Amino acid sequence: MGDPIVVPRASHVISRRDVDPDALKVLYRLRDAGFLAYLVGGSVRDLLLRRRPKDFDVGTSAHPYEIKRLFRNCWIIGRRFRLVHVRFGTKVIEVATFRRQLRQPDARAAADTSAAVDRPRDLLISHDNTFGTPEEDAFRRDFTINALFYDIGTFSVIDYVGGLRDLEERVIRSIGDPDERFQEDPVRMIRAIGFAARLGFDVDPPIVDAIKRQRYEIARSAPARLLEEYFKILRAGSAEQTFRMLHEHRLLERMTPELAAGASEALWRSLAALDSYRRRLGSPAAITNPLLLGSLMRPIGLVGEAQFGPRDETSGSLGLLPIPRRDLERMRQMLLLQRRLLEIDRPPRIKRNLLYRPAFADALVWLEMHGGAPEIRAHWQDLMKDHAAAGPDSTPPGLPHHVRPPRRRRRRRPSKN
Repeated sequence: MGDPIVVPRASHVISRRDVDPDALKVLYRLRDAGFLAYLVGGSVRDLLLRRRPKDFDVGTSAHPYEIKRLFRNCWIIGRRFRLVHVRFGTKVIEVATFRRQLRQPDARAAADTSAAVDRPRDLLISHDNTFGTPEEDAFRRDFTINALFYDIGTFSVIDYVGGLRDLEERVIRSIGDPDERFQEDPVRMIRAIGFAARLGFDVDPPIVDAIKRQRYEIARSAPARLLEEYFKILRAGSAEQTFRMLHEHRLLERMTPELAAGASEALWRSLAALDSYRRRLGSPAAITNPLLLGSLMRPIGLVGEAQFGPRDETSGSLGLLPIPRRDLERMRQMLLLQRRLLEIDRPPRIKRNLLYRPAFADALVWLEMHGGAPEIRAHWQDLMKDHAAAGPDSTPPGLPHHVRPPRRRRRRRPSKN
Protein backbone atom coordinates (compact mmCIF):
# COMPACT_ATOMS: atom_id res chain seq x y z
CA MET A 1 0.00 0.00 0.00
CA GLY A 2 1.26 3.45 -0.89
CA ASP A 3 0.04 6.95 -1.47
CA PRO A 4 -3.08 7.14 -3.63
CA ILE A 5 -3.41 8.94 -6.93
CA VAL A 6 -5.59 12.01 -6.32
CA VAL A 7 -7.08 13.58 -9.45
CA PRO A 8 -8.29 17.17 -8.91
CA ARG A 9 -11.60 18.49 -10.27
CA ALA A 10 -9.99 20.13 -13.28
CA SER A 11 -8.56 16.81 -14.49
CA HIS A 12 -11.63 14.55 -14.50
CA VAL A 13 -15.15 14.65 -15.95
CA ILE A 14 -17.29 14.06 -12.82
CA SER A 15 -19.58 16.93 -11.85
CA ARG A 16 -21.99 17.20 -8.93
CA ARG A 17 -24.72 17.82 -11.51
CA ASP A 18 -24.32 14.18 -12.56
CA VAL A 19 -24.74 12.84 -9.00
CA ASP A 20 -28.17 11.94 -7.68
CA PRO A 21 -29.47 14.79 -5.45
CA ASP A 22 -30.44 12.36 -2.67
CA ALA A 23 -26.97 10.81 -2.72
CA LEU A 24 -25.57 14.33 -2.32
CA LYS A 25 -27.82 14.86 0.71
CA VAL A 26 -26.42 11.71 2.31
CA LEU A 27 -22.82 12.65 1.52
CA TYR A 28 -23.13 16.18 2.88
CA ARG A 29 -24.94 15.17 6.06
CA LEU A 30 -22.26 12.60 6.88
CA ARG A 31 -19.52 15.09 6.10
CA ASP A 32 -21.16 17.83 8.20
CA ALA A 33 -21.33 15.36 11.11
CA GLY A 34 -17.54 14.96 10.99
CA PHE A 35 -17.28 11.67 9.08
CA LEU A 36 -15.47 10.82 5.86
CA ALA A 37 -17.98 10.20 3.09
CA TYR A 38 -17.15 9.26 -0.50
CA LEU A 39 -19.12 8.23 -3.54
CA VAL A 40 -17.77 4.74 -4.19
CA GLY A 41 -17.71 1.81 -6.57
CA GLY A 42 -19.65 1.47 -9.79
CA SER A 43 -21.14 4.95 -9.76
CA VAL A 44 -17.66 6.55 -9.88
CA ARG A 45 -16.61 4.13 -12.62
CA ASP A 46 -19.67 4.89 -14.74
CA LEU A 47 -19.42 8.66 -14.28
CA LEU A 48 -15.79 8.58 -15.43
CA LEU A 49 -16.91 6.59 -18.49
CA ARG A 50 -19.69 9.16 -19.11
CA ARG A 51 -22.36 6.52 -18.47
CA ARG A 52 -25.45 7.00 -16.32
CA PRO A 53 -25.08 4.99 -13.08
CA LYS A 54 -28.04 2.84 -12.13
CA ASP A 55 -27.42 3.57 -8.44
CA PHE A 56 -25.20 5.67 -6.21
CA ASP A 57 -23.43 4.00 -3.28
CA VAL A 58 -21.73 5.80 -0.40
CA GLY A 59 -18.72 4.71 1.67
CA THR A 60 -18.13 6.33 5.03
CA SER A 61 -16.09 6.16 8.23
CA ALA A 62 -19.34 6.23 10.25
CA HIS A 63 -20.44 2.90 11.73
CA PRO A 64 -23.94 1.59 10.92
CA TYR A 65 -25.60 2.78 14.12
CA GLU A 66 -23.89 6.17 13.81
CA ILE A 67 -25.41 6.45 10.35
CA LYS A 68 -28.81 5.45 11.71
CA ARG A 69 -28.69 8.29 14.26
CA LEU A 70 -28.23 10.77 11.40
CA PHE A 71 -31.06 9.48 9.20
CA ARG A 72 -34.55 8.62 10.38
CA ASN A 73 -35.43 7.21 6.95
CA CYS A 74 -32.91 4.36 7.06
CA TRP A 75 -32.68 0.66 7.89
CA ILE A 76 -29.71 -1.54 8.79
CA ILE A 77 -29.69 -4.74 6.73
CA GLY A 78 -27.48 -7.78 6.17
CA ARG A 79 -25.63 -10.31 8.29
CA ARG A 80 -22.39 -11.14 6.49
CA PHE A 81 -22.08 -7.52 5.41
CA ARG A 82 -24.09 -4.97 7.40
CA LEU A 83 -25.28 -2.05 5.29
CA VAL A 84 -27.53 0.94 5.77
CA HIS A 85 -30.29 1.70 3.28
CA VAL A 86 -31.38 5.34 3.32
CA ARG A 87 -34.76 5.60 1.63
CA PHE A 88 -36.14 8.52 -0.35
CA GLY A 89 -39.56 7.33 -1.48
CA THR A 90 -38.94 4.25 -3.61
CA LYS A 91 -35.27 5.14 -4.09
CA VAL A 92 -32.54 3.61 -1.89
CA ILE A 93 -29.08 5.07 -1.27
CA GLU A 94 -26.83 2.31 0.04
CA VAL A 95 -24.32 3.41 2.70
CA ALA A 96 -21.49 1.10 3.82
CA THR A 97 -18.84 1.61 6.46
CA PHE A 98 -15.24 1.34 5.20
CA ARG A 99 -14.01 -2.20 5.84
CA ARG A 100 -10.75 -4.09 5.83
CA GLN A 101 -10.04 -7.55 4.51
CA LEU A 102 -10.63 -10.28 7.09
CA ARG A 103 -8.47 -13.23 6.15
CA GLN A 104 -9.54 -16.83 6.74
CA PRO A 105 -9.14 -18.73 8.94
CA ASP A 106 -10.03 -16.47 11.83
CA ALA A 107 -7.81 -15.71 14.82
CA ARG A 108 -8.76 -18.83 16.77
CA ALA A 109 -8.06 -21.15 13.85
CA ALA A 110 -4.85 -19.31 13.05
CA ALA A 111 -3.65 -19.86 16.60
CA ASP A 112 -4.01 -23.61 16.15
CA THR A 113 -1.18 -23.96 13.63
CA SER A 114 -0.83 -27.69 14.15
CA ALA A 115 -4.44 -28.24 13.06
CA ALA A 116 -4.00 -26.09 9.96
CA VAL A 117 -0.85 -27.79 8.62
CA ASP A 118 -2.57 -30.61 6.76
CA ARG A 119 -5.86 -28.87 6.03
CA PRO A 120 -6.30 -26.46 3.07
CA ARG A 121 -7.49 -23.01 3.97
CA ASP A 122 -11.12 -22.19 3.36
CA LEU A 123 -11.10 -18.63 2.03
CA LEU A 124 -14.87 -18.25 1.61
CA ILE A 125 -15.91 -15.04 3.38
CA SER A 126 -18.66 -15.69 5.91
CA HIS A 127 -18.20 -12.52 7.98
CA ASP A 128 -17.27 -9.10 6.66
CA ASN A 129 -17.97 -6.49 9.32
CA THR A 130 -14.43 -5.58 10.33
CA PHE A 131 -14.23 -1.83 9.86
CA GLY A 132 -11.17 -0.10 8.43
CA THR A 133 -9.83 2.90 6.53
CA PRO A 134 -10.65 4.05 2.98
CA GLU A 135 -7.37 2.56 1.77
CA GLU A 136 -8.12 -0.82 3.38
CA ASP A 137 -11.63 -0.68 1.94
CA ALA A 138 -10.26 -0.09 -1.57
CA PHE A 139 -7.94 -3.10 -1.37
CA ARG A 140 -10.70 -5.45 -0.20
CA ARG A 141 -12.86 -4.74 -3.26
CA ASP A 142 -13.04 -7.08 -6.25
CA PHE A 143 -11.75 -5.23 -9.33
CA THR A 144 -9.64 -2.12 -9.74
CA ILE A 145 -12.27 -0.20 -11.73
CA ASN A 146 -14.74 -0.65 -8.83
CA ALA A 147 -12.39 0.70 -6.16
CA LEU A 148 -12.40 4.40 -7.09
CA PHE A 149 -13.66 7.08 -4.67
CA TYR A 150 -15.11 10.52 -5.33
CA ASP A 151 -14.57 13.00 -2.48
CA ILE A 152 -17.46 15.47 -2.31
CA GLY A 153 -15.37 17.76 -0.09
CA THR A 154 -12.55 18.37 -2.57
CA PHE A 155 -14.33 17.18 -5.77
CA SER A 156 -11.36 14.89 -6.44
CA VAL A 157 -11.14 11.24 -7.53
CA ILE A 158 -9.04 8.99 -5.28
CA ASP A 159 -7.37 5.85 -6.67
CA TYR A 160 -5.46 3.44 -4.42
CA VAL A 161 -5.32 0.42 -6.75
CA GLY A 162 -4.69 1.57 -10.33
CA GLY A 163 -8.32 1.70 -11.38
CA LEU A 164 -7.87 4.86 -13.44
CA ARG A 165 -5.17 3.20 -15.53
CA ASP A 166 -7.37 0.16 -16.13
CA LEU A 167 -10.28 2.38 -17.17
CA GLU A 168 -8.04 3.92 -19.80
CA GLU A 169 -6.77 0.51 -20.93
CA ARG A 170 -10.33 -0.90 -20.81
CA VAL A 171 -9.43 -4.02 -18.87
CA ILE A 172 -11.05 -5.90 -15.97
CA ARG A 173 -8.24 -6.56 -13.48
CA SER A 174 -8.44 -8.21 -10.06
CA ILE A 175 -7.21 -6.53 -6.89
CA GLY A 176 -4.74 -9.09 -5.58
CA ASP A 177 -4.52 -12.76 -6.53
CA PRO A 178 -7.66 -13.64 -8.55
CA ASP A 179 -7.58 -17.25 -7.32
CA GLU A 180 -7.87 -16.07 -3.73
CA ARG A 181 -10.47 -13.43 -4.56
CA PHE A 182 -12.69 -15.99 -6.32
CA GLN A 183 -12.36 -18.43 -3.43
CA GLU A 184 -13.36 -15.66 -1.03
CA ASP A 185 -16.47 -14.90 -3.10
CA PRO A 186 -17.10 -17.10 -6.16
CA VAL A 187 -19.80 -14.70 -7.46
CA ARG A 188 -16.91 -12.43 -8.46
CA MET A 189 -16.33 -14.70 -11.46
CA ILE A 190 -19.80 -13.85 -12.76
CA ARG A 191 -19.25 -10.16 -12.04
CA ALA A 192 -15.95 -10.12 -13.96
CA ILE A 193 -17.68 -11.54 -17.05
CA GLY A 194 -20.68 -9.22 -16.61
CA PHE A 195 -18.55 -6.07 -16.39
CA ALA A 196 -16.51 -7.06 -19.45
CA ALA A 197 -19.66 -7.69 -21.50
CA ARG A 198 -21.50 -4.55 -20.39
CA LEU A 199 -18.56 -2.16 -20.69
CA GLY A 200 -16.90 -3.72 -23.72
CA PHE A 201 -13.66 -4.30 -21.74
CA ASP A 202 -11.12 -7.11 -22.00
CA VAL A 203 -10.71 -9.61 -19.17
CA ASP A 204 -7.20 -9.70 -17.72
CA PRO A 205 -5.55 -13.07 -18.60
CA PRO A 206 -4.87 -13.98 -14.94
CA ILE A 207 -8.62 -13.70 -14.30
CA VAL A 208 -9.36 -15.98 -17.25
CA ASP A 209 -6.90 -18.57 -15.93
CA ALA A 210 -8.30 -18.29 -12.40
CA ILE A 211 -11.87 -18.88 -13.66
CA LYS A 212 -10.70 -22.12 -15.29
CA ARG A 213 -9.26 -23.29 -11.98
CA GLN A 214 -11.97 -21.99 -9.64
CA ARG A 215 -15.20 -22.34 -11.62
CA TYR A 216 -16.23 -25.33 -9.49
CA GLU A 217 -16.32 -23.02 -6.47
CA ILE A 218 -19.40 -21.28 -7.87
CA ALA A 219 -21.59 -24.03 -6.39
CA ARG A 220 -20.66 -22.75 -2.91
CA SER A 221 -22.38 -19.42 -3.52
CA ALA A 222 -25.72 -18.73 -1.88
CA PRO A 223 -28.43 -19.67 -4.41
CA ALA A 224 -30.33 -16.44 -3.71
CA ARG A 225 -27.23 -14.40 -4.64
CA LEU A 226 -26.83 -16.32 -7.89
CA LEU A 227 -30.45 -15.62 -8.78
CA GLU A 228 -29.94 -11.94 -8.01
CA GLU A 229 -26.89 -11.84 -10.29
CA TYR A 230 -28.86 -13.48 -13.12
CA PHE A 231 -31.62 -10.88 -12.81
CA LYS A 232 -29.01 -8.08 -12.80
CA ILE A 233 -27.46 -9.46 -15.99
CA LEU A 234 -30.83 -9.81 -17.69
CA ARG A 235 -31.77 -6.23 -16.83
CA ALA A 236 -28.44 -4.66 -17.80
CA GLY A 237 -29.00 -4.47 -21.55
CA SER A 238 -26.10 -6.80 -22.44
CA ALA A 239 -27.58 -10.18 -21.51
CA GLU A 240 -26.78 -11.86 -24.83
CA GLN A 241 -23.06 -11.08 -24.71
CA THR A 242 -22.82 -11.87 -20.99
CA PHE A 243 -24.43 -15.30 -21.29
CA ARG A 244 -22.34 -16.08 -24.37
CA MET A 245 -19.21 -15.34 -22.32
CA LEU A 246 -20.47 -17.28 -19.28
CA HIS A 247 -21.03 -20.24 -21.61
CA GLU A 248 -17.60 -19.80 -23.20
CA HIS A 249 -15.91 -19.82 -19.77
CA ARG A 250 -17.98 -22.89 -18.74
CA LEU A 251 -19.64 -21.17 -15.80
CA LEU A 252 -23.17 -21.86 -17.04
CA GLU A 253 -22.71 -25.61 -16.74
CA ARG A 254 -21.87 -25.22 -13.05
CA MET A 255 -24.81 -22.92 -12.23
CA THR A 256 -27.55 -23.70 -14.75
CA PRO A 257 -26.68 -26.83 -16.75
CA GLU A 258 -30.02 -26.59 -18.58
CA LEU A 259 -28.88 -23.32 -20.15
CA ALA A 260 -25.47 -24.74 -21.02
CA ALA A 261 -27.10 -27.73 -22.73
CA GLY A 262 -29.68 -25.57 -24.53
CA ALA A 263 -27.41 -22.74 -25.61
CA SER A 264 -28.27 -22.14 -29.26
CA GLU A 265 -29.26 -19.41 -31.67
CA ALA A 266 -32.81 -19.47 -30.27
CA LEU A 267 -31.48 -18.45 -26.84
CA TRP A 268 -29.19 -15.77 -28.26
CA ARG A 269 -32.05 -14.30 -30.35
CA SER A 270 -34.30 -14.19 -27.31
CA LEU A 271 -31.69 -12.43 -25.19
CA ALA A 272 -30.90 -10.03 -28.03
CA ALA A 273 -34.60 -9.10 -28.20
CA LEU A 274 -34.60 -8.53 -24.43
CA ASP A 275 -31.50 -6.31 -24.70
CA SER A 276 -33.06 -4.30 -27.52
CA TYR A 277 -36.25 -3.70 -25.53
CA ARG A 278 -34.24 -2.78 -22.41
CA ARG A 279 -32.22 -0.19 -24.31
CA ARG A 280 -35.37 1.36 -25.79
CA LEU A 281 -37.12 1.38 -22.44
CA GLY A 282 -34.30 2.96 -20.47
CA SER A 283 -35.52 1.80 -17.04
CA PRO A 284 -34.44 -1.74 -16.08
CA ALA A 285 -36.82 -1.91 -13.11
CA ALA A 286 -39.84 -1.78 -15.46
CA ILE A 287 -39.00 -5.24 -16.84
CA THR A 288 -40.57 -7.75 -14.47
CA ASN A 289 -39.07 -11.05 -13.34
CA PRO A 290 -41.57 -13.17 -15.34
CA LEU A 291 -40.48 -11.41 -18.54
CA LEU A 292 -36.83 -12.05 -17.72
CA LEU A 293 -37.41 -15.71 -16.86
CA GLY A 294 -39.49 -16.28 -19.98
CA SER A 295 -36.77 -14.77 -22.19
CA LEU A 296 -34.25 -17.15 -20.62
CA MET A 297 -36.28 -20.37 -20.26
CA ARG A 298 -38.71 -20.41 -23.20
CA PRO A 299 -36.12 -20.62 -26.03
CA ILE A 300 -34.43 -23.68 -24.48
CA GLY A 301 -37.72 -25.55 -24.11
CA LEU A 302 -38.09 -25.39 -20.34
CA VAL A 303 -41.51 -23.73 -20.61
CA GLY A 304 -44.13 -23.74 -23.31
CA GLU A 305 -47.85 -23.88 -23.78
CA ALA A 306 -47.79 -27.64 -24.23
CA GLN A 307 -46.36 -28.03 -20.74
CA PHE A 308 -49.00 -25.90 -19.05
CA GLY A 309 -51.97 -27.94 -17.92
CA PRO A 310 -54.70 -26.98 -15.43
CA ARG A 311 -52.36 -27.93 -12.60
CA ASP A 312 -48.93 -26.88 -13.73
CA GLU A 313 -46.05 -28.66 -12.04
CA THR A 314 -43.26 -26.42 -13.34
CA SER A 315 -40.14 -26.83 -11.23
CA GLY A 316 -39.28 -24.13 -8.73
CA SER A 317 -35.60 -24.13 -9.66
CA LEU A 318 -33.28 -23.65 -12.61
CA GLY A 319 -30.00 -25.39 -11.87
CA LEU A 320 -28.79 -23.81 -8.64
CA LEU A 321 -31.28 -20.94 -8.92
CA PRO A 322 -34.35 -21.03 -6.65
CA ILE A 323 -37.07 -19.51 -8.85
CA PRO A 324 -40.00 -18.08 -6.83
CA ARG A 325 -43.26 -19.87 -7.54
CA ARG A 326 -45.13 -16.60 -7.96
CA ASP A 327 -42.79 -15.59 -10.80
CA LEU A 328 -43.15 -18.96 -12.49
CA GLU A 329 -46.94 -18.80 -12.26
CA ARG A 330 -47.04 -15.25 -13.64
CA MET A 331 -44.75 -16.33 -16.48
CA ARG A 332 -47.09 -19.26 -17.19
CA GLN A 333 -50.11 -16.97 -17.36
CA MET A 334 -48.21 -14.48 -19.52
CA LEU A 335 -47.31 -17.12 -22.10
CA LEU A 336 -50.79 -18.62 -22.11
CA LEU A 337 -52.23 -15.20 -22.97
CA GLN A 338 -50.15 -14.88 -26.14
CA ARG A 339 -52.57 -16.90 -28.24
CA ARG A 340 -55.52 -14.92 -26.90
CA LEU A 341 -53.85 -11.62 -27.75
CA LEU A 342 -53.54 -12.68 -31.38
CA GLU A 343 -57.30 -13.24 -31.61
CA ILE A 344 -58.28 -9.61 -32.13
CA ASP A 345 -61.51 -10.53 -33.98
CA ARG A 346 -63.16 -11.93 -30.85
CA PRO A 347 -66.21 -10.15 -29.36
CA PRO A 348 -65.45 -6.88 -27.52
CA ARG A 349 -66.72 -8.24 -24.19
CA ILE A 350 -64.23 -11.14 -24.26
CA LYS A 351 -61.38 -8.82 -25.18
CA ARG A 352 -62.27 -6.41 -22.37
CA ASN A 353 -62.18 -9.29 -19.90
CA LEU A 354 -58.57 -10.01 -20.89
CA LEU A 355 -57.56 -6.55 -19.70
CA TYR A 356 -58.38 -7.61 -16.14
CA ARG A 357 -56.07 -10.62 -16.17
CA PRO A 358 -53.18 -10.06 -13.68
CA ALA A 359 -50.62 -11.09 -16.31
CA PHE A 360 -52.07 -8.94 -19.12
CA ALA A 361 -49.50 -6.12 -18.82
CA ASP A 362 -46.60 -8.59 -18.94
CA ALA A 363 -48.22 -10.46 -21.82
CA LEU A 364 -48.47 -7.26 -23.87
CA VAL A 365 -44.83 -6.41 -23.19
CA TRP A 366 -43.84 -9.96 -24.20
CA LEU A 367 -45.74 -9.51 -27.45
CA GLU A 368 -43.86 -6.28 -28.09
CA MET A 369 -40.52 -7.82 -27.10
CA HIS A 370 -40.74 -11.18 -28.88
CA GLY A 371 -43.93 -11.21 -30.96
CA GLY A 372 -43.00 -8.88 -33.79
CA ALA A 373 -46.63 -7.92 -34.48
CA PRO A 374 -46.85 -4.10 -34.19
CA GLU A 375 -50.40 -3.89 -35.59
CA ILE A 376 -51.68 -6.27 -32.91
CA ARG A 377 -49.89 -4.34 -30.16
CA ALA A 378 -51.44 -1.13 -31.47
CA HIS A 379 -54.89 -2.73 -31.38
CA TRP A 380 -54.60 -3.64 -27.69
CA GLN A 381 -53.04 -0.30 -26.78
CA ASP A 382 -55.98 1.50 -28.39
CA LEU A 383 -58.37 -0.70 -26.44
CA MET A 384 -56.53 0.13 -23.21
CA LYS A 385 -56.76 3.86 -23.97
CA ASP A 386 -60.49 3.57 -24.57
CA HIS A 387 -60.93 1.92 -21.18
CA ALA A 388 -58.79 4.53 -19.48
CA ALA A 389 -60.91 7.29 -21.02
CA ALA A 390 -64.09 5.61 -19.76
CA GLY A 391 -63.23 6.46 -16.15
CA PRO A 392 -61.41 4.97 -13.16
CA ASP A 393 -64.11 2.38 -12.38
CA SER A 394 -63.48 0.65 -15.71
CA THR A 395 -59.70 0.80 -15.62
CA PRO A 396 -58.10 -2.68 -15.57
CA PRO A 397 -55.10 -3.60 -13.40
CA GLY A 398 -52.63 -3.12 -16.25
CA LEU A 399 -53.47 0.56 -16.61
CA PRO A 400 -52.66 3.60 -14.42
CA HIS A 401 -55.00 4.38 -11.51
CA HIS A 402 -56.47 0.92 -11.74
CA VAL A 403 -59.47 -0.09 -9.74
CA ARG A 404 -60.75 -3.63 -9.53
CA PRO A 405 -63.96 -4.33 -11.42
CA PRO A 406 -67.05 -3.78 -9.26
CA ARG A 407 -67.97 -6.85 -7.29
CA ARG A 408 -71.30 -8.49 -7.77
CA ARG A 409 -73.61 -8.14 -4.82
CA ARG A 410 -74.43 -11.35 -3.08
CA ARG A 411 -78.07 -12.22 -2.91
CA ARG A 412 -79.44 -12.46 0.58
CA ARG A 413 -80.77 -15.86 1.44
CA PRO A 414 -84.39 -15.81 2.52
CA SER A 415 -84.86 -16.02 6.24
CA LYS A 416 -85.94 -19.41 7.58
CA ASN A 417 -88.29 -17.75 10.09
